[in-house]
Amino acid sequence: MSPANQSLLFDDLSSRSVQADFSGGHLSSDGGALLLRQIDLGLGITRLLAACFTDRRNQDFVEHSVHSLIAQRIHGLVLGYEDLNDHQLLRLDPLLAVCAGKADPLGLDRVHAQDKGKALASAPTLNRLELGTEKNSRCHKIIACPEQIEQLLLTMGARCLPKHSQEIILDLDAMGHVLHGSQEGRFYNAYYGEYCYLPLYIFAGNIPLWAQLRSADKNAAAGVVEALKKVVQALRQRFPGVRIIVRGDSGFCRPEIMDWCEDNQVFYCLGLARNERLEALLQPAMDSARARFCLNGGVATRIFKEFQYATLKTWRGQRRVVGKAEVTSEGPNPRFIVTNLMEEEFCELEKHRAEPADLYENLYCARGNMENVLKQQVLDLEGDRMSTHFMGSNQLRLWFSTFAYLLLERLRTLTLEGTQLATATAGTIRLRLFKVAAIVRVSVRRVYVQMASSFPMQDLYTQCLTRLKQIRWHSD
Repeated sequence: MSPANQSLLFDDLSSRSVQADFSGGHLSSDGGALLLRQIDLGLGITRLLAACFTDRRNQDFVEHSVHSLIAQRIHGLVLGYEDLNDHQLLRLDPLLAVCAGKADPLGLDRVHAQDKGKALASAPTLNRLELGTEKNSRCHKIIACPEQIEQLLLTMGARCLPKHSQEIILDLDAMGHVLHGSQEGRFYNAYYGEYCYLPLYIFAGNIPLWAQLRSADKNAAAGVVEALKKVVQALRQRFPGVRIIVRGDSGFCRPEIMDWCEDNQVFYCLGLARNERLEALLQPAMDSARARFCLNGGVATRIFKEFQYATLKTWRGQRRVVGKAEVTSEGPNPRFIVTNLMEEEFCELEKHRAEPADLYENLYCARGNMENVLKQQVLDLEGDRMSTHFMGSNQLRLWFSTFAYLLLERLRTLTLEGTQLATATAGTIRLRLFKVAAIVRVSVRRVYVQMASSFPMQDLYTQCLTRLKQIRWHSD
C-alpha cells in the first residue's frame, strides 16, 4: 500500500476516531505568494534583474529561464527560505512555480522522467546561477553584470520615492556580516570581534538605494564618496532641484565625505566623536545641565549648544557643530553632531528645523530607523547569509536579499497603509499574510487555488489584491 493510501490512526477524539493520510493532492503553505507575484509583475523587479544577466546556455535545452531562476530565488527569500538547500523541496511547491512563471506549475511538462512533478529548479541549478560570474566551466554559463545590477537597484529605488519629493535624506550605515568559513575577502574586525564582511548600505527612508559588499579591513567610510556620486546623480536626474541630506553616525564623519558634500551642494548631518577640545567647548552648557538636574530632583536634563569648530589638521575649515549637554542618573552624556545645514536653507515655516535641538533630536536621531530596516533585511530575509566562497557571489546574494526587501516594502507601502500591518516588520507580514494553507488544482484552463477557510486575514488579503489591481504601473 502506498503512503498516500495508507491511513494513519491517532487517538480518538471523544466519540470520533482521528485518521489521516497523504491524499490531499497538491498543497502549499504559502498562499500569500500570489500577492508577491502580483506586485512583482507590476514593478518588474525580477524581470529587470534577469536582464542584468548574460545567458550562454543552449536555449534548445533550457527548462529554467534566468527570469524564472531569479523569481524563484527572490520570492523564496521573501517567503522565508534563505538557503539554497530549501529549494530541493520547494521545487515541488506549485504556488512558488506560479510566481516563477512556470506554464505548468505541477511540472508535468518536464523533459526527463526524474524531473516530472518538479516544476522548479534544484539547489545545484540555483547555485550555478550564483557562481556563474566566478567560475568558467561548461556548467556555469549564466553571467551577472554587477554594474547593471548596481544601477538597477539605484533606479528602482529612485522610482519608489514620492514623485514630487522636495527633500531626500540619505542614511548611511555599515553592518558587520559574520562569516563562518574561509570566504574570499574575509577579515577580522575588532569592533565585532569576528571575521566578517562590512557592507555599505544607503537608504532613503525605507527604500534601499545601495548595497555594496566590502571586506572588513577598511573603515566604515571606505567607498562612500564614490557611492554618493552615483546615488546623488541618479536622484537629481529624477528629482531636479531636490534638497539632499546625508545622515550617518560618527563612523562616516570623514573630511573627504564632508568636503565632497560641500563641493556638490549636498547637505550632511553626521555624528562627531567626542574629544577633549569638544568637551571643553561644551563645558559651560554641561555645568548648566548639572545644575538643572539637581534642581529638578534627578530628572534627566539636556541643553543644546552650537559653535564653530575645526580639527587641528584634517578639516579644511570651521564647521557648524551642535553639542548635546545631557545629564542623567547614570552621569554626564555629551554628544556632538556636525552639519552644514543653516537656517537660510529652509523656508519660513521650516526654519525651526535648523535650530540645534531640532537638528539633533528630530533630524539626526531619526537615523535610528535605518537600523530597524537593516535588522529586517538581516533577521527576516537573512541578508547576512554569505556562505559561498567567492566575494562576487556573496555580493550577488546581498543584492538578492535587498531586492527581496524592496519587493516586500513596496507591498507594505502600496497595499497595507491604514491597516494593522501598515508598520509591521517583514517577518510579521510573512507570518500573518503569506503563510496560509492552500490547495492548488491545475486544469487546462486555470490554476485554482483554494485557501484555508479559517484564515484570519481574509479581508486584508482581499484588500491587498484589490489595491494592487487599482495601481497604474509605469515603465519609467
